[in-house]
Amino acid sequence: MFRRIDAAVLQATARSVRVTVDGTALECREGDSVAAALFAAGVLACRDTAVSGAARGPFCMMGVCYDCLVRIDGRPNQQACMTRVHDGMKVERQLGAREVAA
Repeated sequence: MFRRIDAAVLQATARSVRVTVDGTALECREGDSVAAALFAAGVLACRDTAVSGAARGPFCMMGVCYDCLVRIDGRPNQQACMTRVHDGMKVERQLGAREVAA
């Protein structure tokens, strides 16, 4: 399971930001990636596969696998592991196939 390194020290010095994940408010640590913030909150899946609908979550945490795609502030196909949280951000689980930009 996900566990922060030196959580007590970092928690005391980190500023908190509020994001909304699928309509639920979540307090996150400023500077965290969206994927790390989701893991820290116990959210393990951020998208469903197009073929079977199986839940997928962050895997590589370095932008290679694309298993962490989410919709951020209305924009689909955003990599949660490569995007830092910011106050007021709206994150939504991405369902099915990636959306193609028009």
